Amino acid sequence: MTTTTESLGAHPHASPGQSREQRPKRQRGWLAQLLLRLHFYAGVLVGPFILIAAVSGGLYALTPVIEKAVYAHELRVPVADAELSLADQIRAAQQYVGGDVALSAVRPAPEPGATTRVLFADPSLGGSESRAVFVDPATAEIRGDLTVYGTSGALPLRTWVDNLHRNLNLGEPGRFYSELAASWLGIIALAGLGLWIARIRKSRTKKDFVRPNRRYTGYRKTLSWHTSLGIWALVGALFLSATGITWSQYAGGNVRVVRAALGGGTPALATSLDGAAPADDEHAHHHGPASAPTGEANPDTFDAMLAIAQRINVNTGLVEIKPPAEPGQAWVVKEIKAAFPTEVDQVAINGSTMEVVDRLDFADYPPLAKLSRWGIDLHMGAMFGLINQLVLLLLAAGIATLVVLGYLMWWRRRPTRTSPLEFASPPRRGAVRGAPWWGIGIVAVAAIGIGIVLPFVGWTLLGFVVIDTVVRAVRERRVRRA
Repeated sequence: MTTTTESLGAHPHASPGQSREQRPKRQRGWLAQLLLRLHFYAGVLVGPFILIAAVSGGLYALTPVIEKAVYAHELRVPVADAELSLADQIRAAQQYVGGDVALSAVRPAPEPGATTRVLFADPSLGGSESRAVFVDPATAEIRGDLTVYGTSGALPLRTWVDNLHRNLNLGEPGRFYSELAASWLGIIALAGLGLWIARIRKSRTKKDFVRPNRRYTGYRKTLSWHTSLGIWALVGALFLSATGITWSQYAGGNVRVVRAALGGGTPALATSLDGAAPADDEHAHHHGPASAPTGEANPDTFDAMLAIAQRINVNTGLVEIKPPAEPGQAWVVKEIKAAFPTEVDQVAINGSTMEVVDRLDFADYPPLAKLSRWGIDLHMGAMFGLINQLVLLLLAAGIATLVVLGYLMWWRRRPTRTSPLEFASPPRRGAVRGAPWWGIGIVAVAAIGIGIVLPFVGWTLLGFVVIDTVVRAVRERRVRRA
């Protein structure tokens, strides 16, 4: 990684045969030049991935509102004075689907005017997907039959947008794109902050760094917009990067290891009747298929399980009741309310004795586990409802605009005298070679550390160096021929 950072800052005219007197002298501002070069290369090469993530993320922020309109028939029913038992609702759903699929969970109507979801583990569906039959809790009328995804219970439209954002609807291989975007977004933002600080200290018109100067034209106008918009979007970009990394395949695993080492892992409910606790994490609904009980769950038991859980720690309408996925396991009743205040308490109950096996309260989560849970819910727009979703939409639009402005600056800096299609040159080399020894050491250690925690940053940073080296060799060859 040390070689990587030096290559990004290599001087264009230095050669191995030069004497010390001919090499670049130590210079002030070397860090700003290195940040500029890193910001440029990362923005140009990773920009398309960040743009796709921003656009799809902004679209996802709108899906909860769109979902309510598109699936109004399945989600809403006339408000009634009384409701049927869960057993009657489940039997109606079972009669509708037949005996080919196993009952996997039930989500009672959370409020008057809402439907009950009876979930079935259909083996023809993909990972984390379930077949949901929507039942009117007052009449047992079947209101719909849709595929739902994950703990959030996303309906088909939101699931498609979610997968577009996570993996471009390409499955596991597509997750590389989102990890690349999440990993580099924070680094690009921090490099931009470093440039912003270096420039505002020297500028006489400091207000132009927090709001665009409309009197500028051409490249300066684009730069003014990019600079001022970037500083306002900085905190949001860093938040999205940090929380997005937790979903990633490689960096996310490293983050979970660090959290566990610091005692901040997400606690798991003990569901084994012999007392063993399973491994668990807040992203579990993104891994593997929905589980189904090995035997036929008695519909009458769901009412009893809900009643027991309500006496223990379940006090919200958004609840899921799961029968045992295999022999020797307990029933699980858990809250699924992601909105603030967070309600994700759980209780495990022995189906034979009706005794409580274990309980897990969100109030007892370690601080890091709570922060992780809140970060995920904020990232998904679930914590503060419509306000949360609108903020995410604005932030996504801002990040997408920054990417477009960055490419526009690159285009406007091109040398039009030689060719109208020639691209602008990257910022000059020589930053690291003109740096003091302690500066080079800090950069090297930081690069190695980041490369270990965020593997995609290390790999792509090496790719930047290769591209930079090839471009330099081609240009020097052209100069020699001229």
